[in-house]
Amino acid sequence: MTTSATKQPVKGPSKRSGLGISRAEARRETIAAYLFLLPFLIVFVGFVLIPMVMCLWTSFFDSTMAREDIFVGFGNYIKMFQDDIFWKALMNTALIVVVAVPTVTAFSLWVASAIYKMKAASCSFFRCIFYLPVVTGTVAVTVVWKWMFNNYYGIINYVAKGVGVIDNNVNWLGNPKTAIWCIILILFTTSIGQPIVLYVSALGNVDASLTEAAQVDGATKLQTFWKIMWPQITPTTLYILVITTINSFQCFALIQLLTSGGPNHATDTIMYYIYYQAFKLYQYGYGNAMGVILAIIIALLSALQFKVAGKGND
Repeated sequence: MTTSATKQPVKGPSKRSGLGISRAEARRETIAAYLFLLPFLIVFVGFVLIPMVMCLWTSFFDSTMAREDIFVGFGNYIKMFQDDIFWKALMNTALIVVVAVPTVTAFSLWVASAIYKMKAASCSFFRCIFYLPVVTGTVAVTVVWKWMFNNYYGIINYVAKGVGVIDNNVNWLGNPKTAIWCIILILFTTSIGQPIVLYVSALGNVDASLTEAAQVDGATKLQTFWKIMWPQITPTTLYILVITTINSFQCFALIQLLTSGGPNHATDTIMYYIYYQAFKLYQYGYGNAMGVILAIIIALLSALQFKVAGKGND
């Protein structure tokens, strides 16, 4: 007995991908994607990548406006590490980072933990209050603080004398012992707005069923926070740490508007000293060498923070 089977025609290789998109359509979508990215790529290459390469290249030259550049190799870097003012600026920058980063992070988390469960109107009010210095602008905020710290008619001296903390007016920004702490205080008040908003959002996205289950099982508030909430807000914390660290290293406007690095270099930071060497003394090569070192330091600290956060999530 013979059986006949219907033969199906053999089809050639499909011209469509697994998602049902042909190669021509995929090519058109790829081209369209690159066209949308093109403006950003042009800006990135023109204003970020090329200046970075030029900064590195110029750091090996004695570059000024008075004459042609002279190749000095690592001369600028050797000069930098023999410069007492550079080390003073580096120590001031390190102090700002060590004090500002943990205090901003901890205070922002504490405030966010206190307000994220409030009613929408109350929570929005507090977020607006803390975020106001961010949107106001650094210059405007700095001018207000400069008036508050004025040693003749500033409100800080007025209140301090009123409560008996001081007897005579203090020149807060003109005293080497207090000037750097005034800078740190202002940086703190202008840096907590964004972390608070981010933490409120992160805490609001924590799975409520997990925290409720932990509380039913008898966990304390501290145990609930550390075991349930903290692991879920770790990515937000890492972002805040990295951004706050970078902003602390790049502290410039406060220094420029308040003290110009004084008194006696007591408030010099790396960013301000780079500006001073490059744009006041016209030592572009030396300033670029310090910029390279600053970029390396920030990159290493950021990598360390990512590594520590990765181990904490394991």
